[in-house]
Amino acid sequence: MAGLARLPWGRKLTAAAPFLSEAGLVVALYALWQYAGSFSVMGPGGAIGRAQWLWHLERAWHLPSEALVQNLVLPYPLIVEAFNIYYATMHFTALVIFLVWLFAAHRARYQRIRAILVIFTAASLLIQLVPVAPPRMLTGIGLIDTAQVYGQSVYAIGGGMADQFSAMPSVHVGWAMLIAFAVWRVTASRGRWLAVAHAVLTWVVVVATANHFWLDGIVAAALLALALAVAAAASAGALALRNSAMALHPDLAPAETSADKMNASADVRSMGVR
Repeated sequence: MAGLARLPWGRKLTAAAPFLSEAGLVVALYALWQYAGSFSVMGPGGAIGRAQWLWHLERAWHLPSEALVQNLVLPYPLIVEAFNIYYATMHFTALVIFLVWLFAAHRARYQRIRAILVIFTAASLLIQLVPVAPPRMLTGIGLIDTAQVYGQSVYAIGGGMADQFSAMPSVHVGWAMLIAFAVWRVTASRGRWLAVAHAVLTWVVVVATANHFWLDGIVAAALLALALAVAAAASAGALALRNSAMALHPDLAPAETSADKMNASADVRSMGVR
């Protein structure tokens, strides 16, 4: 950091450009996700009905009631308020912290994780074109809107109702699970347990605050698995194409440096390949 401070302004801007570019991309992605709630292909009129259908489907599959989780925390106002704040702020805050850390400390892994993030979020946005209400908007199922009760509702502050009907799938859960997966793969430090704890806590929070059904998180997990598979297939295809091009034109092959070899070896170890 001290060395960066001594650089001329022009070189500072050049050094900061990759960070600014990535920050702009992430902010744009988040804004797109937030704005997607204003669009739908079926209209918000059926959002409540679709949420009721999900509720009955969960009961048919014998999933535990979301009300059981909420009832465990309702007697503790401080926990409920903390959960409301966590739901409103930590999904994006944790993602930004994670991406900055990954970009700064593990640049070689960043591009692939970013691709997985984009694929997952885009797939979620497509599903969210069909409005589905969160469980807190249903009556007669034993759940309350904890954020509304405690005056912490981000929807009441922001105004409007459209983005409340983007409950399926839970992007909160998907992003948190991606962070946990990536951190676990990239580092062997004890700090990776924080990423796992964030994923578990996020899932508990979205259910306890009645912002998501279990199925919202389950579908998010399935989409994340799909995004991982697509990214892996794309990476394998690009590698095969590159190898074919190198075989046809060996003179185009870049010289492999010792740093390249070290990065490749580290990547293999992080993916669990022996």
